[in-house]
Amino acid sequence: MPARAQAQAPPQMASPSAPPPSSSWVILGSIARISTPADGADASVALTAPPRVSIVTVTPRVFPDPPTPHFFPFVLAADPSGLLLLQANLHCTPTREVIDLPGETGFTWKYYTSRYFVLDVTTGSAFHLPDPKTDILHQALLGLVVSPAGGGHYMVAELQPFIGTNTATLLCFSTEVGEWVAKPVHYPLEPRPRPWAAIGVLSLHGRLWWVDLSWGVITCDPFADDPVLGFIPFPPERVLKCWEGRRVIDKYRCVGVSAGKLRFVDTYARGGGARKIAVWTLPDADSMEWTLEHEARFTEIWAHRSYKATGLPKKIPTLALIHPKNPDVVYFFLEEHLFGVDVRARRVVECEVYGLVAPPSNRIASRFVRAWELPPSLSSGNWSNGINLAEESYARPYKPSLGDYHLVGLTKLLSIG
Repeated sequence: MPARAQAQAPPQMASPSAPPPSSSWVILGSIARISTPADGADASVALTAPPRVSIVTVTPRVFPDPPTPHFFPFVLAADPSGLLLLQANLHCTPTREVIDLPGETGFTWKYYTSRYFVLDVTTGSAFHLPDPKTDILHQALLGLVVSPAGGGHYMVAELQPFIGTNTATLLCFSTEVGEWVAKPVHYPLEPRPRPWAAIGVLSLHGRLWWVDLSWGVITCDPFADDPVLGFIPFPPERVLKCWEGRRVIDKYRCVGVSAGKLRFVDTYARGGGARKIAVWTLPDADSMEWTLEHEARFTEIWAHRSYKATGLPKKIPTLALIHPKNPDVVYFFLEEHLFGVDVRARRVVECEVYGLVAPPSNRIASRFVRAWELPPSLSSGNWSNGINLAEESYARPYKPSLGDYHLVGLTKLLSIG
């Protein structure tokens, strides 16, 4: 055990009567609640300092139906400018739709109508993106990036790979253009007979980064006239077989931005041996290889007095996210708690009960929270202790029903659950 870890005090629990702490970043719940605020804003956020969860609220104008585990407002991306990309899937009468894409023809059944909004929580506005002429195929392939040219402009883009071909489309909506534009791109992963297991999209260095937690990341500059896709696989020993870990992989892996670099956190177990936390870094935007920063066994963390002070059991937790400023710190879910671990020091640094609108704790995974660095106008705003966010009385409560808060897209694109 490192000597400096032994010298640290156990994590402190916040007192409910203490003034609410503030932070330059928050852990944002991906699933929004629905209510009509008194000020008439279409979007707002209830800020609470990590490790508690901050909650986005949207109005019935954004999501007019009662939410369920099948249909709910979901934050796809959170930008430091204060912009959030939100998908609002609404139930509709099942309709038969023809598929006529390169390399694929046929039909599918459509059970929902997707609407996409860019929320500006600094102003409370919600911009309903126009529908493109061709459908957006999968929520986990859609990302948002702010224009490096400034001026408040941004782009929303979806990567549409056509499995079985070496072509793809980058479907882009830019506020500078004001309409959707389809840019043909070379797809670098064919002729490998493996679909892209979409989980989410990040923005960094003016680029978008599409994540497949079993394989690696694809990146490009969507503002380029002729975008070029680059593929950076995970370290060979971390690449999983096709379909391996399906429906559970985002409980044990995540990719996030921390200290200005892309980080890959892995706790997935293959075979025997002690379970570990490993943190890998992509050194810069043009790197093709990941560097192992640090790793630790869970048994080492459980043995530290800071973990014992939490009162949590010695169980493998669910991965949540990596600290956006300190890549040594990784957050986990366990028994209604969110706790942060300094992986280098093998010690717990924060632990609190968290509150989410949804899903229930047995369905929790890393895709249900996002590390969000706040713009100055928000970080200096009103904060709460956030203890009872999940127990508040919502105008549109989430009613129990069949469903599992799954990712949504055409079946030709692999969804991990």
